[in-house]
Amino acid sequence: MKMPAVLSALILMCAMCIASSPAKASQIPDRAQLEKMSARFAPTRIQVDISGLSAGNRQALGKLIEAARILNDIYMRQLWSGDQALYARLQKERTPLGRARLHYFWINKSPWDDLNDFKAFIAGVPERKPLGANFYPEDMTREQFESWVKALPEKDQEQAKSFFTVIRWQSKGKLTWIPYSQHYRPELEHAAALLRQSATLTDNASLRKFLMSRAAAFLSNDYYQSDLDWMDLDSPLDITIGPYETYSDELLGYKAAFEAYVNLRDEKETQKLAAFAPHLQEIENNLPEAPQYRRAQLGALAPIRVVDEILSAGDGAHGVQTAAYNLPNDERVVQQKGSKRVMLKNIQEAKFQTVLVPISKRVLTPAEQKDVSFEMFFTHTVAHELMHGLGPQQIKVQGRDTSPRQELKELYAAIEEAKADVTGLFALQYMMDHSQQMGLGSVLPSDAAAQRQLYTTFLASAFRSIRFGLNEAHGRGTAVQLNYLLDKGGFVVNRDGTFSVDMAKIKEAVRDLDHEFLTLEAEGNYAGARQMLEHYGVIRPEVQRALDRLHDIPVDIEPLFVTADELAPGKK
Repeated sequence: MKMPAVLSALILMCAMCIASSPAKASQIPDRAQLEKMSARFAPTRIQVDISGLSAGNRQALGKLIEAARILNDIYMRQLWSGDQALYARLQKERTPLGRARLHYFWINKSPWDDLNDFKAFIAGVPERKPLGANFYPEDMTREQFESWVKALPEKDQEQAKSFFTVIRWQSKGKLTWIPYSQHYRPELEHAAALLRQSATLTDNASLRKFLMSRAAAFLSNDYYQSDLDWMDLDSPLDITIGPYETYSDELLGYKAAFEAYVNLRDEKETQKLAAFAPHLQEIENNLPEAPQYRRAQLGALAPIRVVDEILSAGDGAHGVQTAAYNLPNDERVVQQKGSKRVMLKNIQEAKFQTVLVPISKRVLTPAEQKDVSFEMFFTHTVAHELMHGLGPQQIKVQGRDTSPRQELKELYAAIEEAKADVTGLFALQYMMDHSQQMGLGSVLPSDAAAQRQLYTTFLASAFRSIRFGLNEAHGRGTAVQLNYLLDKGGFVVNRDGTFSVDMAKIKEAVRDLDHEFLTLEAEGNYAGARQMLEHYGVIRPEVQRALDRLHDIPVDIEPLFVTADELAPGKK
């Protein structure tokens, strides 16, 4: 039965009041607890051999690092209006407790714990991160926003929902939007100047072109051309910098947070994995979805870049570290040029050795532990990123041209991450089954042992991802997959509490789950997505018991950017 609109609005307003009320002192962790929380992130030195760079590119790299670090400041402004002032205050504290708070603040880039539903670990701040972060007024409801947008002309609606605008009260009861280029002007002017300086130093024409167009985009708020130039980037220095992902906007999923990755390209691995790209159309043609939902022609072939990360910043450098990314998100660019998959190999290796291998020894049977493979962990991550570009992109709902992102709103991130995971499994199995015809034998082993390694490594990795928390898109999406595959018998809980793969059932179970995700996105089915997340996106008792056995294993790494600090020392 549908709740009356007034009552629904009152409940939502009460929930917002609770979220924005100050955290109680009794709930704030002490020094010992904070140090235990920080220990969930294993300090990891990130050193990259840059000796092969030309003198010009080495100088350009220093300016790119400086520009990337500015995005930490912008990102903290985007998270919460009081974030930067709190950070400045914490930096002045000299007590052991104060230093522990500063350390954990820097890991999260905020006073809220990424791994615990964004709950406060410092007194005097809201109990939880605001759902809309600082993209919207904290006292604005979703209903107010949607009512305002509905009354706007179509072009104004685009600006209100734009990735690149913040929403503020213009007058009592009336909202307005402000372009990022205006709202973050001082920081963006500084970053743009550094990008232009870097462009004058590099000897790579494609890097120079991208840096100049991205500098212009920072000040114009039009990222289209610079996204096209980023797709054409072919340089030893691989830089991603700008507003991209919308995970921080939990209210509506519209607003993009600033992030940066400064990377060194691994040419040998890049060429090896590029062998997958020519087969994407064939995989699209065979996806487990109704034929009318398949795209007869994909956009341009998806470039794959394998890199070693030198520095991450902003939305790319808090909580759980990104192991790969698939950008840009502008659907016009994706249709014209595809999207680029960037694989952070050194970060993945650190995660695998520090987190995944120890987890596998607690959650798998001894016999299956030997099937945990970095090659399959890395290859599935590649497939995951490739699969973001497959499946529904432009759809029709009740005659309207729209997209899964717009229709699924705040649920999209969890559904899309899960879809990319399980479609990645489907795609790799398809390529293994057709390896000889596709000529992939040199890059993708396809025997029975390799197939066991694929699914067993994914099973172990599911326990790694689910520890990110159900508030996080990857964690919640992983819970959906794990519970569904357990229900279908593809994964099995053993009497001793360990988990196994049933090879006789896992392939069909994966196919069925992929069909579910692809159909939800193709139909823009918000109600169905919510039902799936509510039913499967939970921690069941057998999974919780396994997670309890992992309490002393780090959840992720805390990167210490040694090479970046040597080139351009930064603050912390």
